[in-house]
Amino acid sequence: MSEAVAYGRNPVLALLRSRARRADEVAVLAGARGPLAEVVALARRAGVKVSYRTRDQLTAMAGSPDHQGAVARVASAEYVDLAALLRVPQERGEAAFFLALDQIQDPRNLGALLRTADGFGVHGVIVPKHRQVGLTDAAARTAMGALETVAVAREANLVSALETLKKSGVWIYGATARDGVSPWSADLKGPICLVLGSEGEGLRPLVARTCDVLVTIPMLGRVGSLNVSAAGAVLCYEVTRQRQTEPKTP
Repeated sequence: MSEAVAYGRNPVLALLRSRARRADEVAVLAGARGPLAEVVALARRAGVKVSYRTRDQLTAMAGSPDHQGAVARVASAEYVDLAALLRVPQERGEAAFFLALDQIQDPRNLGALLRTADGFGVHGVIVPKHRQVGLTDAAARTAMGALETVAVAREANLVSALETLKKSGVWIYGATARDGVSPWSADLKGPICLVLGSEGEGLRPLVARTCDVLVTIPMLGRVGSLNVSAAGAVLCYEVTRQRQTEPKTP
């Protein structure tokens, strides 16, 4: 298994709390106190080697000066298979809520979407193997620890994966810039998968045709659409809002 790094106080804390990936070493800024004390305490509690480094040494380890005094050497993030993803909502006794990404290119968008997925209770994310950014260090950094809590399945054929979800009773809702129904008028309470397209092209035609429903976020300004990570946050919020809204008594 290859190694990667996680850096920044919150990502390193999330890594140590979840124990989703093996940490081989946690390096912290020599002489630092305060928030870094919790990093050291969690690492020692988990039996992870702790070392003290200079700021320049931490920058070299992280490949960035934005390490906030904490860098961890960890096993690279791994993908799960689709069957494992499908078991998550069953084990939690919840209506399925998945997010599928169609050829997202920017690791920062992927990281932001993983963070959104964690925040709104998404059970897992599905990405294609080709022309799609993977679970890189840059994506992990933007995810701010969500890489440790959100399972990601990587499939050779996204359309086939969506068809598998359909067979398990999941409805597929694709996000499009125009001609879709408003998400506020769609019923998002049941088992669903939201599909978001790439930054430039949106959903590929075959992926769009695979969707049961297309939804469009109404735009009131002059900008025609939202960035994919912003659109994902809006749609995931709407799913959570609908599911948490108490039915009105007659």
